Amino acid sequence: MATATQLQEPRSLQDPSNFAPVIDLNELSVEFGGRPILKGLRGELRGRAIGLLGPNGAGKTTLIHTLLGFHPPSSGTAHIFGKDILTDAKQIRSLIGYMPERDSFIAKMSAVQLVRLMAELSGLPPEAALERAHEALFYVGLGEARYRGLETYSLGMKQLAKLAQAMVHGPKLIFLDEPTNGLDPPARARMIRLIREIRDSGQANIVLSSHLLRDVEECCEEILILKDGRIAVYCNLEEERKANRKFLVLETRGDQSKFAAAVANLGCEYALTGDHRVKIVLPDGIEVRDLYRIAADQQMQIRRLSYKRDSLEDIFLKAMENGHVSL
Repeated sequence: MATATQLQEPRSLQDPSNFAPVIDLNELSVEFGGRPILKGLRGELRGRAIGLLGPNGAGKTTLIHTLLGFHPPSSGTAHIFGKDILTDAKQIRSLIGYMPERDSFIAKMSAVQLVRLMAELSGLPPEAALERAHEALFYVGLGEARYRGLETYSLGMKQLAKLAQAMVHGPKLIFLDEPTNGLDPPARARMIRLIREIRDSGQANIVLSSHLLRDVEECCEEILILKDGRIAVYCNLEEERKANRKFLVLETRGDQSKFAAAVANLGCEYALTGDHRVKIVLPDGIEVRDLYRIAADQQMQIRRLSYKRDSLEDIFLKAMENGHVSL
């Protein structure tokens, strides 16, 4: 059976694109009918797997389609591996693969016919395209069903076929738009495993757009959160995990308002979360014993103390509440 590494062409160490950001956004703006959709996006993304998050209407799909060349920017531009989406569109298309959210199959085609066609459209000669189509379908687990008509496929099989056509030509960057949409738990687990395997092969970078935070947290190293067409948050999850930034959750008894005021005077960020709980971020130089001292001064009890790292859900919800943060 083919592996992710076998399906990708090795990158040359002399290829200057190896040292360029995966995606470089340079004041990228897009308008539809005079209405701004993307508003001056700017920043560099370099991760092996980049998560794209945001509420409905935030501009996620528009950003992907603009990078793919479907929509021209109204101003600014972007680069993929150092190549400009405005002037190097043809070269970029040979470097990228795209798994769309919605099905876009051609009627009465088998899986192997579709994947071969997409390989040819990406620049492979017919014989090589057919060989790679077989390899890609075996890789995603559709080898035994590759001659069946796509209309007979289940939802999970259709998602796998879309993944196969996105990676068949050995792209350096694969855009995955809602790859687990509608999948049952076993099919979702299979898709996540394939995505992580592609990522870990080191032969292709991934941009994963999803409304499921769990998918992004399991697969991605970097996240980009859009809100109202702007970048709300950029976060390197790997660095966050390595830094192991910790939050304290305290279960208390007593006057929380006085305790919170004293904690704030120490420079701590805090939130009263109900049920006698307080969530606190300790700044440098402040220790847990300082909290116990304040509690004793305020005649308040700390019944329980636990550590909690900032999750992707916390980051996302904070981005929706707060203002915009550039990269």
